Parts: sequence; C-alpha cells; structure tokens
Amino acid sequence: MNYLSVENISKSYGERVLFEDISFGINKDQKVAFVAKNGSGKTSILNMIAGLDTPDTGQIIRRKEISVAYLSQNDVLNPDLTIEETIFATENKILSIVNQYEKALKNLDDSEAYQKAFELMEQYNAWDFETQYTQILSKLKIDDLSQKVSSLSGGQKKRVSLAIVLIHKPDFLILDEPTNHLDLEMIEWLEAYFAKEKITLFMVTHDRYFLERVCNEIIELDEGNIYKYKGNYSYYLEKKEERIQLEQVTTEKAKNLFKKELEWMRRQPKARTTKSKSRIDDFYQIKEKAQQRRTEHKVQLEINMERLGSKILELHKLKKSYGEKKILDGFDYVFKRGERIGIIGKNGTGKSSFLNIITEKNPLDAGTVSIGETIKFGYYTQSGITIKEGQKVIEVIKEFGDYIPLNKGQKISASQLLERFLFDKKKQYDFVEKLSGGEQKRLYLCAVLIQNPNFLILDEPTNDLDVVTLNVLENFLLDYPGNLLVVSHDRYFMDKIVDALFVFRGEGVVETFPGNYSDFRAYEDSTPKEKIEKIVIEKTASEPSKNSLSFQEKREFGALEAEIDRLQNRKLTIENQFLNVEISTDEIQKKSEELQEIITSLEEKEERWLELSMKLED
Repeated sequence: MNYLSVENISKSYGERVLFEDISFGINKDQKVAFVAKNGSGKTSILNMIAGLDTPDTGQIIRRKEISVAYLSQNDVLNPDLTIEETIFATENKILSIVNQYEKALKNLDDSEAYQKAFELMEQYNAWDFETQYTQILSKLKIDDLSQKVSSLSGGQKKRVSLAIVLIHKPDFLILDEPTNHLDLEMIEWLEAYFAKEKITLFMVTHDRYFLERVCNEIIELDEGNIYKYKGNYSYYLEKKEERIQLEQVTTEKAKNLFKKELEWMRRQPKARTTKSKSRIDDFYQIKEKAQQRRTEHKVQLEINMERLGSKILELHKLKKSYGEKKILDGFDYVFKRGERIGIIGKNGTGKSSFLNIITEKNPLDAGTVSIGETIKFGYYTQSGITIKEGQKVIEVIKEFGDYIPLNKGQKISASQLLERFLFDKKKQYDFVEKLSGGEQKRLYLCAVLIQNPNFLILDEPTNDLDVVTLNVLENFLLDYPGNLLVVSHDRYFMDKIVDALFVFRGEGVVETFPGNYSDFRAYEDSTPKEKIEKIVIEKTASEPSKNSLSFQEKREFGALEAEIDRLQNRKLTIENQFLNVEISTDEIQKKSEELQEIITSLEEKEERWLELSMKLED
C-alpha cells in the first residue's frame, strides 16, 4: 500500500536552488532513510512531507486515512504545560483513558472514579498501551511528569517530543535526527524498538549503525539526482561504490569520444549538412557527459603541527560536584603522546563538564589539572559558532588562521580546508546566516581545525552533520597526529576513531577501557549486571586474579604486540634512512629525535608486554 508519493518537486530560496524535479514514493512498512549533504534540502523535504511547507513545483500526495507524526529538530512544545499535560494534550482516545486511570490510581479514596477508569481500561484493552507508555517514558529517562516544559533543557525537550510520537503509534512516522540528544543506552533501545515494531518510517539520521540496523531502504539525493537502494547501510555503501565506478567508466568513455568528436568539429567547413548538424548536437551531449566530475574528499594529510613535548596532560585526584551530584571523585589520568580517547556515559553523568574542567573553563572542587607547555587545545563545543551579521564563510575561517602547515614545506589554505569539508568556491562567499544548521556546524569544525591544535577536544562533533561530512571528518581525524579526546553518541564514529574509552558510570565513577565502543559493548554483555552495579556502588573495580588476564588486559596484550611490531618496523626504516649519504644535517637531527622517541616508547611497551606475558604464564 502506497503511503506517500513525491512527484517532481523543486524548491528554491531566492537564487539558491536546493533541488529540482525529484520524485520517490514510500509504501506501508518501509523503513526508509534519506541521505544527502547538509544544505541540500533534507529538512525542507521532511517539512513538505509533514505538510508544514510546500514545494515550488510538483506535488506530494499522502494517503488520507493514515495517521502521521513528525519529530522535527525544532521545539514545538507549549512551555506553559507540564510534561504530563503535554503528553495527554491529544485526541488519542486510548491515551485519554490511560490518563484517567493514572489519575484514579493517585486518588484511590474515590472508589467510584477508580472503578469507572478500570472498566474503561478493560473495555478498550488499554493495558498493553499503558505498559508501552510507561516503558517509553522510563527508557527515555522522563521521570518527573510534573516538570514545566519551560524548565527543560534542549535535550530533555527532544526526548519528550520523541516520547510523544512513539506513544501515539502513528501509521507513518517522520523523523529528523532522532538520535540527537540521546545517550548511547537510549539510542540502542530506540534502535531495538524500531527494528521490531511494525511501523512505516521516513527519517534523516547521521547515525550509521542506526541506519544499518533499522532501515530496509535508503534514498539518496546526490548532485541533484535521486538514487534508491533497497537494503541497509552496508548494502547502500556497496551499491553506491559500484554506481560511482560505473559513472567513472562512462565518463572516461565519453571523454575519449569527446576528443575524437572535437577533432572532427575542428576539421569541419562552415557549411554543414543536416547529417552534420545532428552529429554536432550529439557532440554537445557528449561534451556535457565528459566534463562531469565527482569530487571525492579523501583526506590524506601529513599535518605538521607544533611538536608535543614529553608532558601532555596530567589529571590528579580530580573532584567535582554540583550540589549533591558527583561528577568526579578522585579521578587520575596521565595522557601519553598521540592517545585517542572517547568518552561515553549516560546523559547527566558529567561528560561535557569534564571537558570544561580539563580546559580550565570550569573550576575544580579538589585536585589538579597540569597542562604541558607545548599543548595547544582545539576545543569544539556543543554551543556552535556565533554568527555575525554580514560575515561570509571564508571570513569566519580567516579570523582563526590562513592555513594549516603540512610536512615538506607544504600547506593547506583556509579555502582548501573549506573545500575538503564540502564548501565549494561559490559557497565560501555566501553569508553565514544563509547556511543550514548542519553547514554551520561544519564551518565551526573548520574554524577549530585551521588553528592547528596538537590536542583536539570534540564535544558531540557528529550532531547535525550528514553522512558525507562524517566520512570527511573521520578521514581527517585518522590522519591527525596529535592527541584526541571526543564525546560522541555516534557508535560508528567512535569505533573508527578512538583506541580507548573513559566510561562515566555516574556517582563520580569514571573507568578507563582499552578498546573502542564495540569492544566495550562486548565486554559489558559478557559481564554480569550485578558486577557493574557493584563497581558504581563501591567506586572500585574488582581486581583480576593473579594467574589470569582480565578482559581489558587481554585487549591490551594483543594491542601491545601489534604496536611493538609497528614501532620496530619504523625504527628499522629510520635506521636505514641514515645510510643515505645525501641526507641533510637538519634531517639527521629530526630523524634522531624521532628515533629516540620510538626507542623510549618501544622499551616501555616491551616492559609492559613482558609483565603481562609473565602473568599469563603463572
């Protein structure tokens, strides 16, 4: 059954054309993701489908008898109502019966009202609905229903909005970035909920694991064309790569044919026959195909950042509370050069506060933060960029720097960095206020990166970024040689970027974990829940037995072997470079310093490997 038909729609804002003449359809029980670059009109299309906007041309036909709900990125809640009043402000009959029953439970002295509410619950078989309603609120951590909407944070409002659309169980659900402002536990619950529920979805999301596990079709808007992939995210990546390769082959053939036809055109006399005119028309079609270009933003940069000294960042006995709420309770950590650490934990456990503490934006209750003399922080916060009226994109970046230095005397200019992050030359001279929310976040990232920090701190960098930009950012960070500390609920991003985790358990407990997010989930799933709860209560992890390795130590042992091999190979490469008689004095000095660092690191890692291997043998 067809729920929605989008037929030849177009949308422009002044001279800016978002999209032209696009068409697609959505059928019952499909779970469809819509993928496109930031600024190409994703949210506009969702608004049109939801009936909040209209296309300039074309039409959107929606089946009349179906119920539709839309989770937008904008807050549309009434600030004067409580959470409970907001949830029950609806024409849903079952929900109003549940509301009546909930009120009767709070006033059992009125036995007549309770009996009436109970009978209605029985009559409409509302018990399952009430169970689901309670579960949804619980999973989204919506506990105090008496709170006024005006007192909620942006993240809490988003969770209330999500709860409302889920409770109503519409036939057709439209979602704009549903995982924003949810912690990892909530995202995994929502993922499982959508995977099992028979519901028709059309969504925009940057969460690629969510795409993988929930969606059964992906619609992509790429360079003005619509492409449909009947499968999940892995299938989409595979088929998209095949399509790109086919396009490249077709373009190459067109280029070769273009060269031949160009020679023919140049040889032709001024007077041409009708047959010649037909060939000339074909020539211009061939020319258009031959000149198609696909810009792939694969970043392979050897960044020449300011050298990190031996001391990076040392955290000693950090304590921080807000009233009775503990964020840190004696946390210790000494960062090593080049570490890439992710931070995970439930909302409200203090992840962003921790970043503000180590960058000395927030004060400590006790303990010390000691920053190395060579450290230059680059801090991407959730607050985003401050838009100045009349400022252009390129001007924003140049306020912070003109270029990033690369090795061998090369550099990447501010304009080139913007191009890598999908701002073409024309876009660079647009006014910042014309950018979409996702484009503004992308610009803010560039403003942080152009400063060439050697310790990069990113607080939820993936929010509002499209999948294409996320791939660009990941490639940049994989080449980044400095220290990296990142808070993110994007599991795919964390798996690809970080090597270790700080796990914020709450109540001031922060654990270190040697591995990425998927490793951590595997460990959690194999660890009894009672043991994890005991860790939080006692604020200390159980010591592993002396004659075996813990899960973390096994991970560390395997990682050490690979790292030792890598360091030994690098040591051998540098030693061989010294045999080159043409090597300069400056180069010898640089290589000697690098060699010494490798030898020191190698000795430390070999000593730790020996310690673990002896423990394994006991």
